[in-house]
Amino acid sequence: MIQPVLNHDVANSGTRVRTREPFFGFPRTVNEVSARLVASGVFAQAALWLATRSPILLATLTYGFLARVLTGPKLSPLGQFVTRVATPRLPFAEKIVAGPPKRFAQLIGLVCTAGASASWIFGVPTLSLAIIVLLIVAASLEAFAGYCLGCKIFAFGMKLGIVPQDVCEECNNLQLRWASRAAA
Repeated sequence: MIQPVLNHDVANSGTRVRTREPFFGFPRTVNEVSARLVASGVFAQAALWLATRSPILLATLTYGFLARVLTGPKLSPLGQFVTRVATPRLPFAEKIVAGPPKRFAQLIGLVCTAGASASWIFGVPTLSLAIIVLLIVAASLEAFAGYCLGCKIFAFGMKLGIVPQDVCEECNNLQLRWASRAAA
């Protein structure tokens, strides 16, 4: 199957290199600053949903996670805003981390918001509320403390052998991670 590709800038030893990345797929590496800003946006949307119970907000949250799982920030309005507008204007240095654990965290968010949406549609609003409260807790940990619950679950899955080691070689091999940091 042939997939459309986009040109994509990636960090490489302090310079920008143009590479071709498949349209559908998640970046191999992610800027932690952007990830935390996306988590802040998720926190804000989920808190606003708690206040309003708007089905449109719940659908927007669900779509955002689906878009980020499938394409990273490419089809996500929040991801686009964060990577193109917010992050470049902040005085924080880029902190590159492995992408697969972040994608897994987005998948957990998708499962949660899809579950909350289904619960809402089928008339079980208490379950929707509970799921969104859990999402707010996870988003808060990432946004405000830099603790990615999904990433920790991903790492635990690798240790147990549930997640194959080759899915995230940089996650598994600390020497590769240190080498990539030293080169940057």
